[in-house]
Amino acid sequence: MQEEQEFIQQLLDPETRNQAFQRLIFEYQRPLYSQIRNIVLDHDDTDDVLQNTFIKIFQNLKNFKGDSKLFSWMYRIATNEALTFLKQKTRKSGICWEAIQNKVIENLEADIYFDGNEIQIKLQKAVAQLPAKQQLIFKMKYFEELKYEEISEILGTSIGGLKASYHIAVKKIEAFVTAN
Repeated sequence: MQEEQEFIQQLLDPETRNQAFQRLIFEYQRPLYSQIRNIVLDHDDTDDVLQNTFIKIFQNLKNFKGDSKLFSWMYRIATNEALTFLKQKTRKSGICWEAIQNKVIENLEADIYFDGNEIQIKLQKAVAQLPAKQQLIFKMKYFEELKYEEISEILGTSIGGLKASYHIAVKKIEAFVTAN
């Protein structure tokens, strides 16, 4: 915790800000990319959202209160940016959320950055059938392997609620996979 406080001070100090922010990008680019990619699914869209996420982190560091870990705060920003991106995409295209999800999943097979096999495609299709909040919880727990406590901090949801949502999501995915 002490090390994190020192790092935050480096991020806030005008003399050390740029070097500290480069370190932050280096350390968190991959996990934030993964979190965003699990939400938006498309590589190019993920890169755009990741860039916006780092801009927002940089602009809002002075507002970070330290109520949560820096990691959780950044994940919350990345998650919100990804969800905002998807909402804007659905609004601009005039197509419903489910149709966009299905289109993106169809494009996964042609995506050179996705190395999944048939089973992984089937899993992605099953996850796409879930309501947005259940998708998010499932992806954070299953793909990102985050602990319930971390997800709770990121989403501002109770641990009990998260466990229930995850359990329901798993049951729906199992049913989809065995039926198809």
